[in-house]
Amino acid sequence: MKLGQTITKEEKKLVRKMFWRSMTMYASVNPVIMGGGGFAYSMMPFINHFYHDEQEKTAALERHSQYFSTTIPCASFIIGIAASMEKENSEKSGFDVESINAIKTSLMGPLAGIGDSLFWGVWRVVSAGLAINLANAGNIFAPIIFLIMFNIPNFGMRYYGGILGYSLGSKYIEKMYANGLIEILTKAASILGLIMVGAMTINMVNFTTILTFSMKGEEIMNVQEVLDSIFKGIIPLAVTLGCFKLLNNKVGVIKIIFGMVVLGIVLSFLGIA
Repeated sequence: MKLGQTITKEEKKLVRKMFWRSMTMYASVNPVIMGGGGFAYSMMPFINHFYHDEQEKTAALERHSQYFSTTIPCASFIIGIAASMEKENSEKSGFDVESINAIKTSLMGPLAGIGDSLFWGVWRVVSAGLAINLANAGNIFAPIIFLIMFNIPNFGMRYYGGILGYSLGSKYIEKMYANGLIEILTKAASILGLIMVGAMTINMVNFTTILTFSMKGEEIMNVQEVLDSIFKGIIPLAVTLGCFKLLNNKVGVIKIIFGMVVLGIVLSFLGIA
């Protein structure tokens, strides 16, 4: 069973041009259109190929210069779908051009959730974890290994995502929405991302208190042992959630780091940590 339409050699050439142009997706960003300029630039090979009238080209560029923002590895998939729809528009006189931006807008959020969770929440953590272990062992190639590990799936998704999006077109996406598959994928990716963040927290955030209570020279309670008996890693979790809360309240990262350093110095001075 074939998935989507067959892509000709000429169309694959257009996808490759789009792939290279998509590297500039967020080279010029502003709060009004975010990556809209990069999206339009990536679409130009398709627009120039499908349209011969200058007014039609101008209208297409205006459509794709509107607001666009999603995870970069997933952007090519949406560009491919938009290109497939532009092809339909150039061939069918009654095509609803408003549906092009409607599909783009509907895909930005779900794919941002999936892409952020998989690439930033999971794969980046896995790649960084391996590279950090290699760096601690004195391997000078650790940074290069990290870049290779992280970027091979990244660029693979960019290229083949564009081909997949172009071959599927809008009809298959509408079916995925109707079947609820997009929502399921988004939720699953979010859960996987949270699992990886939790694993990263317990491994990378360390806090051990040396606070004890004694009576007549004999230790009667070790605070760290009590905390561990309640919930293993409860303080690292509290620190992580506290930082997350501060970030949500628009507190700057530099201020949070400075506050953590000051807190650590104070706790060490008091003999608590």
